[in-house]
Amino acid sequence: MSMNQRLIVALDCTTMEQVQEMVAKLGDSVQYYKVGMELYYSVGRQAIQFLRQQNKEVFLDLKLHDIPNTVARSASVLTHMGATMFNVHASGGPSMMKATAIAVAEAAENAGIKKPKLIAVTILTSMDEPEWRSLGYNTSVAGQALHLARLVKEVGLDGVVASPHEAKAIRKECGPEFLIVTPGIRPVGSASNDQSRIATPGGALRSGASHLVVGRPITGATDPKAAALAIIREMEEQ
Repeated sequence: MSMNQRLIVALDCTTMEQVQEMVAKLGDSVQYYKVGMELYYSVGRQAIQFLRQQNKEVFLDLKLHDIPNTVARSASVLTHMGATMFNVHASGGPSMMKATAIAVAEAAENAGIKKPKLIAVTILTSMDEPEWRSLGYNTSVAGQALHLARLVKEVGLDGVVASPHEAKAIRKECGPEFLIVTPGIRPVGSASNDQSRIATPGGALRSGASHLVVGRPITGATDPKAAALAIIREMEEQ
């Protein structure tokens, strides 16, 4: 897998004009995009269709979390939208994740399409230890992320969203084929913004990440394509 297929650029915008402009600026330097809540709730289906028409891969980052039946039925609908990968919250529990995995597989088979990858969020990368402890948990962030990753693998999902700080332990525990998608990626010298558990592109890959999600360091740059290519060079040098 080439590095520009492992880099996922987060389209943190709200209009199709912004999406089209950013994709045009990045050109063939980027092959994979994240459609998150902000964009999906604005022009979701249209954005996904546009990206697929441009032969781009799509990570649909909606972090589904509800009772098993609701999430499974929602995931069945999302399966038909053409995303390469989408996610649920691992904290929804094994029953929710199992039901969702079954629903996605059945929806894809019935439609005669390739099954999208289904992954689960462990602990949000904005969460630091003090905030985590304030929720009443006795385990560490790293310990809980690893526990959830084991659970995700046991119920048959394709991988997790986890910070680069937990990626090494998850890779060791869950094996080489398990997807580890890491937000909180910041090139050398860039601002951390609202992320707490962050790493450089090279550091995240060395820790075992399969895909890196990068937003503002690319989309907020004066020259987004140059910023993306610089990150890809950092990835290649790891």
